[in-house]
Amino acid sequence: MSTTKSYCIEDLSVGMEASMSKTVGDADIVAFAELSGDRNPVHLDAEYAAKTMFKERIAHGMLSAAYISAVFGMQMPGPGAIYMSQTLQFKAPVKIGDTVVTTVKVTEVIPEKKRAKFECVCAVNGKPVLTGEAMLMVPSRGA
Repeated sequence: MSTTKSYCIEDLSVGMEASMSKTVGDADIVAFAELSGDRNPVHLDAEYAAKTMFKERIAHGMLSAAYISAVFGMQMPGPGAIYMSQTLQFKAPVKIGDTVVTTVKVTEVIPEKKRAKFECVCAVNGKPVLTGEAMLMVPSRGA
């Protein structure tokens, strides 16, 4: 993924959006478990996961949440933006081989505070698997 543009607070308006897609592989789940320290067997052990309500291994919910961070850091607003807060509602599991489409949409711009609020959705096959709202500090051209 490459940066297409870095937006300043003056560039943002309600309704603007950016997205990316990523197919989740076994290596992504194993690497995330190693980096995060979350080695819950539902993510790593097929035999264990088969006995759960999911019937197979699932990705960490926070892996999908990390894709939101990737859109913010690399696409919109882009480099220089700072996360301030994020709410998350996990709606459905992400399984190995699923392609997660992550979309962020500007819902409010507060220029005097250099802040922007975003709706965040991660979806698989058009169905939301994670939703939330984020507040970011966005650089100003004048800063």
